[in-house]
Amino acid sequence: MERGLVVERVAQLIRVYVPDRDRDFRGIPRGRVTKKTKIYAGDRVVGNVVDGETFAIEDIERRKNVLIRPPVANVDRVICVMTLRRPDFDNYLLDSLLVVYDHVGCEPVIVFNKIDLLTARDREELNRWSDIYTSANYEVVHVSAETGEGLDRIVELVRGEICILAGPSGAGKSSILKRLTGEELRTGEVSEKTERGRHTTTGVKLIPLGNGAFIGDSPGFSRVEALQFVRKREVKNYFREFLRHECRYPDCMHLREPGCGVKKALKRGEISCERYKSYLKMLKEYLEELKELCG
Repeated sequence: MERGLVVERVAQLIRVYVPDRDRDFRGIPRGRVTKKTKIYAGDRVVGNVVDGETFAIEDIERRKNVLIRPPVANVDRVICVMTLRRPDFDNYLLDSLLVVYDHVGCEPVIVFNKIDLLTARDREELNRWSDIYTSANYEVVHVSAETGEGLDRIVELVRGEICILAGPSGAGKSSILKRLTGEELRTGEVSEKTERGRHTTTGVKLIPLGNGAFIGDSPGFSRVEALQFVRKREVKNYFREFLRHECRYPDCMHLREPGCGVKKALKRGEISCERYKSYLKMLKEYLEELKELCG
């Protein structure tokens, strides 16, 4: 029996990379695997090479997680690709992605692409947002898929891992992937009217990046609702900066409770108003005293 990694799943096509042979094979489910469970890209499988082109999948190893969109298993890290301009930065979308990926056990990394397009004033705004997320304990990387600037940092971060690129359409996920791997995937150009991507990637393919890393693209997101994935009372656990502050009550929701350490930190400027507003929006809450808290 040999071990392999499912690196592509498109409709009925399955491709398995076998490290000991350093090549891909067409994967064919056998026996109980065909009835037991669905196979995802990212699945670690066990089976046999039955001929020069075919790998018989006899079993699937236990998964650490499964993402729904794109359907990928065992994801270690998600590169959340955003842009300050073209399209304009949507911090609520990013905050929602961060909550969901933290919840499923993937380490998010925030990548701001298209920095070659920014004016001096744009760069000041980019640095302000970067400081907010760095202070919240996220890795933030500035890159340009056009010039290649900053891409070496992504390669360092994903060493030995399965990772995917996620973010809004038009942010340049597939362009970054092409720059990193040389592989051409279908990309969506940004519409001049909407500044949104016209097309999104289909299927799931993980591409080797060297040093045991595999990276894949994903469909573009225009909206993510955290409450579809995370219970309302648990959302607070995935705002990392909230966890540094103690409240009077252990089950504090950081809304109207007395003795809330998060709201005190917000008033002191230790928590970003933009992040706290995203938290309220996810919970579909509104606080009349928000203006007082945020100054």
